[in-house]
Amino acid sequence: MNNKLIREIKTFLKEKISHKRYEHTMGVVKSAVNLAQKYDANVEDAKIAALLHDYAKDFSREELFSYAKKYDIVIDDIMKIAHELLHGKIAALIAEEKFNIKNKDILNAIEYHTTGRVNMSKLEKIIYLSDFIEEGRDYPGVDDLRKIANIDLDRAILQAFDNTIVYVLSIGKLLHPNTLNARNQILLYIKE
Repeated sequence: MNNKLIREIKTFLKEKISHKRYEHTMGVVKSAVNLAQKYDANVEDAKIAALLHDYAKDFSREELFSYAKKYDIVIDDIMKIAHELLHGKIAALIAEEKFNIKNKDILNAIEYHTTGRVNMSKLEKIIYLSDFIEEGRDYPGVDDLRKIANIDLDRAILQAFDNTIVYVLSIGKLLHPNTLNARNQILLYIKE
């Protein structure tokens, strides 16, 4: 069943998203599969979440808010301004509606891949991290993050959160509290 669904999603994405976005998505799938195998997570769930994580990434502000209204999504003050963070929430809703995905872990992995959150599941961590380290990514520190990801999932997530926070602050944008709270929780867990 899942193999059929995965083929269906790939076909759908090829028609609906740009070639560049599709290439990034396939890079995230590859990273997610590798991490799922390494950390004993469900590989098919990782593929599905990775495939759909950025489906709504290229939606305009108006499209994102239109979907939010359609699905009665409460938009927090940060996302009202940093509307691009909504694409995970919207993609998760579309995944559920369009592909009848009911697995909450997959849906949460899609929804929270932009901000993270406290109490992230292993799959959520894998998708969040895969988005940062897929082979098409090229930014200062990505090679180090890839190495850490192959050693310790939680330490890699902490580094990804730290990188995000430093980057967001450097460009003067709003930082979502989910990211800060998730980072603090992981740091406390690691220090225990």
